[in-house]
Amino acid sequence: MSSGGNVEGGNPILKVADLVKEFPVRKGFGGKLTGGTRAVDQVSFDVAAGETLGLVGESGSGKSTTARCIVRLLTPTSGEIDFRGNDLAKMSRRAMRDVRREMQMVFQDPVASLDPRMTVNEIIAEPLRVFRQYRNEGGPQRVRELLDTVGLKAEHANRYPREFSGGQRQRVGIARALALDPKLLVLDEPVSALDVSIQAQIINLLQDLQREYNLSYLFIAHDLDVVRHISDRIAVMYQGKIVEIGDREQIFDNPQDRYTQSLLSAVPITDPSLRGTKQRITMD
Repeated sequence: MSSGGNVEGGNPILKVADLVKEFPVRKGFGGKLTGGTRAVDQVSFDVAAGETLGLVGESGSGKSTTARCIVRLLTPTSGEIDFRGNDLAKMSRRAMRDVRREMQMVFQDPVASLDPRMTVNEIIAEPLRVFRQYRNEGGPQRVRELLDTVGLKAEHANRYPREFSGGQRQRVGIARALALDPKLLVLDEPVSALDVSIQAQIINLLQDLQREYNLSYLFIAHDLDVVRHISDRIAVMYQGKIVEIGDREQIFDNPQDRYTQSLLSAVPITDPSLRGTKQRITMD
């Protein structure tokens, strides 16, 4: 098990069953519909309370599309997304509003995900205002608490995103995601845009937050070292499908699917004495 949350005996907080997302394909001047492409194809998995499930695969495998369907930034074509007894796939936009208090997303690019015209205080306070939890002195105090929780200072509240480093911006994004005390965070490549040393800091922060608040994570990444460090279980995605899912040790020590074996064979070996000892596997 990772050093994240305690998942022993945890019941699933999220259950995804046969999730499908198709995008229409149009051609010609009039944009005539000629078919569709399946970005997500019959995907099923669950996330236990307090668990980190890593979702890994190469670019274009459907990981981010899966994440956006779960939080309903995209509407699924079919399938079920059971979050704490609610089927999100069938929920209206209005009904989803209340669910968003308990499920939040942290995006890959901390620059694009933060409004450059808003101060950090305004960014973090926005979900509190939307759900009418920002009242008098209670609101500013909550913002200060969130800044402290993610390792930022109170004086950072009046600054703009452009005044921060990439790692600091991602901390702001995490603080915003935590504002409403969610139960599940969907983390879409949250450290891939950061330097390696900063990646480690953000991963450690996420693990500390998980322990403190008993959070569940769906952690999406293509970096196998990061996924191995933070995940309790790992699901491997290839061409829109889950090809293998299991405990961290099972996936890394005894992968069953050929694509999983190929992914692991492509991981660089930093120890010169071990180079040449691993056979490269291709998908030909």
